[in-house]
Amino acid sequence: MGYVAVKGGTDAIENAWKLLAYERIKGNSQPLEVEQIKEQLYFAVDRIMSEGSLYAPELAALAIKQSAGDTFEAAFMLRAYRTTKPRTGYSLPQSTKGMRIIRRISAAFKDIPGGQILGPTSDYTLRLLDFELMNDTDEKRKKLMKELFDGIDSIAPIPDSLPKVIEILRKDGLLVETVKSQKPQENSQNGIFDITRQSLTFPASRSAAMQTMARAETGGLLLLAYSNMRGYGDIHPTIGELRVGFLPVRIKHPHTGEPYTVGEIKITEAEVIAKFAGKDGIAKFTLGYGLCFGHNETKAISMAVLDRALQTEEPKMISENQEFVLSHIDGIESMGFCNHYKLPHYITFQSDLDRLRKAQEKTKAKSQQPGVRNET
Repeated sequence: MGYVAVKGGTDAIENAWKLLAYERIKGNSQPLEVEQIKEQLYFAVDRIMSEGSLYAPELAALAIKQSAGDTFEAAFMLRAYRTTKPRTGYSLPQSTKGMRIIRRISAAFKDIPGGQILGPTSDYTLRLLDFELMNDTDEKRKKLMKELFDGIDSIAPIPDSLPKVIEILRKDGLLVETVKSQKPQENSQNGIFDITRQSLTFPASRSAAMQTMARAETGGLLLLAYSNMRGYGDIHPTIGELRVGFLPVRIKHPHTGEPYTVGEIKITEAEVIAKFAGKDGIAKFTLGYGLCFGHNETKAISMAVLDRALQTEEPKMISENQEFVLSHIDGIESMGFCNHYKLPHYITFQSDLDRLRKAQEKTKAKSQQPGVRNET
């Protein structure tokens, strides 16, 4: 592709950067602290960590501040920073049965083992502007905290471990256990494909597909999943279980080799029960799975829907086409390709102009030949 370098514009480029910084600091409001973003804009922070593929709340908050709230740009910054850090190892597989739950619901069953835990959510409130937030004060916050935590000692604590809802279906033999067979991948870690070190090839393994979706742009995932939900696909999902909570991160101890817990991360997990599939002449439910960093239920559900869609034996819709889906959901890649058109394309456009003018000249010359009538 014919690009040309921009020459003689160093001062202009530096001033453009300064103007961008000015847009963020102009006005009379107090500077926005990174800690404030991390604590109060936590949904945005969680989304940036997921799309930036790095669990680092403080750095994600910094990226949001630096990008003036541009989620694409913030995720780009975080992932770029991630590439500068050394790879020291891989975490061990961890069951989400042991996650520290803050929210857990099921749309498939009303009464589930351990009960439904609504947790922090706006699902059951009207989407009306709260003008009280225009005058947020410490007194109001203290009052809310007091109302929330008064009598908390009399409330039974959430169990350390809660059974998975889909186990109900699995025990009754109503759930398909296997997924569509996929091409084995070489050079993997414990059989798990690493998309940060290996180029994605098709057909991709399920681990490669799941990693790609886990760091995909939320809106891109939602677009394709929504098309499937509306009929451009055939999944018809029901949420078997949606979990939000903190999952321990375990690695092999560098000296003893034994499993060692180094911390925990907040995640969202979605398991959707999907359409029937026949196996050995017996119809069973199928399962779609989604998991991402932070509290992002829309992304996890969309991911689970697409996970099941990509297992379709004979894809007919775009949302079932693995190569199409996995090639177009990375927000950083798609943003980069879109914005690269702002770079100078002088040479290629001049070539287009030359060809257009020559085509017009040929058409004009042909129309002027004797016996040729111009019917344009």
